[in-house]
Amino acid sequence: MDARFTAEQEVIRRTVRELLVKRCGPEDVRAAVRTGEGYDGGLWAALSEQLGLPGLALPEAYGGVGCSVTELALAGEELGRALAPSPLLSSAVLVAPLILALGTERQRADLLPRLASGRLTAALAVPGPALATALALTGDNGGAWAGGGRAGGVQARRVGDGWRLYGEAAQVLDGHSAGLLLVAAHAGGYARSRTLLFLVRADAGAGRGLVRARQTSIDETRPVGRVQLRDVEGELLGKEGQAGGVGQVGQVGSVDPVGPVGALARVGDLAAAVLAAEAVGAADRALERTVAYARQREQFGRPIGSFQAVKHRLADVYVGVRAARSAAYYAAWAAAAPASGGDTGDTGDGADGGERVGERVGGLALAQALEALRVAAGEAIQLHGGIGFTWEHEAQLYFKRAAADEALFGPVHRLRGRAADAAGIFSDGRRDVRGERGDG
Repeated sequence: MDARFTAEQEVIRRTVRELLVKRCGPEDVRAAVRTGEGYDGGLWAALSEQLGLPGLALPEAYGGVGCSVTELALAGEELGRALAPSPLLSSAVLVAPLILALGTERQRADLLPRLASGRLTAALAVPGPALATALALTGDNGGAWAGGGRAGGVQARRVGDGWRLYGEAAQVLDGHSAGLLLVAAHAGGYARSRTLLFLVRADAGAGRGLVRARQTSIDETRPVGRVQLRDVEGELLGKEGQAGGVGQVGQVGSVDPVGPVGALARVGDLAAAVLAAEAVGAADRALERTVAYARQREQFGRPIGSFQAVKHRLADVYVGVRAARSAAYYAAWAAAAPASGGDTGDTGDGADGGERVGERVGGLALAQALEALRVAAGEAIQLHGGIGFTWEHEAQLYFKRAAADEALFGPVHRLRGRAADAAGIFSDGRRDVRGERGDG
């Protein structure tokens, strides 16, 4: 594995940062979150049309750039540094890979080019506060999170040749403004329950049973909405009875048939890698601002950054951020790797040759990154003194980002618990030891 980034990847990082420095300062962020959509439409158009961020990890055949998750994570890191509100996470990271993996050729040809261009935004709607569960980040996603055959969640019922959806999903990222909703719903009743994904076009559903409203969120740069479905027509993603489509989640152009639950789990690992990079970018920026302030702020006739206690605290933050960055980069590389070993040659993502096995380490990287961001933001507030607690200062925005991401995709201890369960660190290990003792 070559851990160095390619020249193309460095260009992506640099151009995204240059654009955000010009157009996404603290005041721009505050103005953007006050809009109805919750983000700056002009900035989103620039990110889409000039830089092509929504289509970075999509195949060129569908209007994308044909890069990997690594490039998407690098762009996410720069967006995290600026706390830039945008529908990139909901559209390009959560929805587009699911359409690529499960959609029919007609659905992919119709939707992916528009998503890649940024003209169409999308949101993944799952019932209740179950996004982390549906993405298999905090536990097995094969359970009853889509309603379980009982009241609650979102239910799908076949009517003639189509489907009708009933129910409500809250805390949907960009759910109040997205032009396309991908709804996870429960179908088949109690006896033959299963989770399916349905496409709901916002323009067709508006006024016909689709009710959406923006909700108050901890972090305004992560706008969320409530989606109510009252006998709304939904289009099944993919063909009924077909496991999946072409195109593995996180890769370009490979064949990997998976069902909705399996595809959601793979998208969860991809999303966790991008989210980890975002959190690392935010933590790094919070640390930079704190170090700069510690060099300027004087107490007892000397900068507070010269005090040993402050140095130690900032050094701990620095180590945490660096470790989280390494984990996030590895998670992005692993998410782009094939699901089974094989000599892939030059993949263009900074890793050349060798046996590459698709490891699902995104949740563990996300846990480390969220913890690093929480500590960095907390120290930023503390070391800025009285001004760090004020609404006018930016330190509180980074702390809110850490809290909101942990609420939506965590918490940290459950992310780590899921990784430990998947690795069999506790349960399987104890059973093996007991078995060996019993056989002896």
